[in-house]
Amino acid sequence: MLKRISILVLWAILILCGASQLFAQKYPDHPITLIIPMAPGDALDIVGRQRAEELSKLLKVPVIPLNKPGASSTVGTDIVAKAKKDGYTILLTNNASMVITKILEPEIIPYDPFKDFVPLGLSHNVPLIIVVRRNAPYKNIMELVDYGKKNPGKLRCGTAGTKSTSDLNIELFQMFTGTEMTIVPFKGASPAVTALLGGHIDVVSLALTPLLSHLRSGEIKGIAISKIFPEFSDIPTLKQLGYPEDLLYSWSALYAPAGVPTQVTDTLIPAIEKVVRNPTLSSKLADLGIQSEYEPPDKIAIRMSEEWKMVEKMTKKFRIVK
Repeated sequence: MLKRISILVLWAILILCGASQLFAQKYPDHPITLIIPMAPGDALDIVGRQRAEELSKLLKVPVIPLNKPGASSTVGTDIVAKAKKDGYTILLTNNASMVITKILEPEIIPYDPFKDFVPLGLSHNVPLIIVVRRNAPYKNIMELVDYGKKNPGKLRCGTAGTKSTSDLNIELFQMFTGTEMTIVPFKGASPAVTALLGGHIDVVSLALTPLLSHLRSGEIKGIAISKIFPEFSDIPTLKQLGYPEDLLYSWSALYAPAGVPTQVTDTLIPAIEKVVRNPTLSSKLADLGIQSEYEPPDKIAIRMSEEWKMVEKMTKKFRIVK
């Protein structure tokens, strides 16, 4: 009888050990999906595919990019907020979906950016820039401001869409400088660029990437930028010109759903840092107007909080939101 009990106990131990080994399988052991909440060809998509390819090499499993655009990047972002907390669905998204849209249009955001995600690492940034045509009568920001004050509403400024970051930048620019322009929101950057080159609008506020070739050819002239970019170091920020605040720029980070196991974050965080800091990859992105920029998870949380306070303060001060 004792022998039978001993055998049963031994079997139970073996079964439990097998189960514990099963649950302690090394992460990752199958493909990871990287949600990119923008359309194919967008700057976020370009970077996301590069990051996915390099992470696949480091993690030894496929990291599959999946585009889920819509509603200022919030559709794809919400998918990850609701995803299984196992580390096999992660996100590369921008500050529009994590900060700006939540302030401007809180009714369309079904997730809490601070509670529903765990940051994994900052990926990159893209400066936003205000440009005019080469033959415009105003050659710098001071001349544009002077013209705008003397001709209120006459300047037509294109943006990438209503309540986009580029749209908010022009609202803030007007408030900072005392100019008054007619804002013309387009459905994306490309039609705004086409309208500027065709003379249908006078100014645009957009991310640097879609404007690069036209800046390099001299068709357009940058007169203010939200963050210094080495190739165009002659284009000033507002603070360099004496204004109290700079314009917003786009930054993007990788996230996982809140509550993923420590094993997931311990694996992904160093891999992401290695990819972002790769100088060869960074050089390729710089050619596209994209700056690789790494920050650890704790710094991202601080960045989100500080930008939230600043944007909320500015939008309420200037009555862009109530």
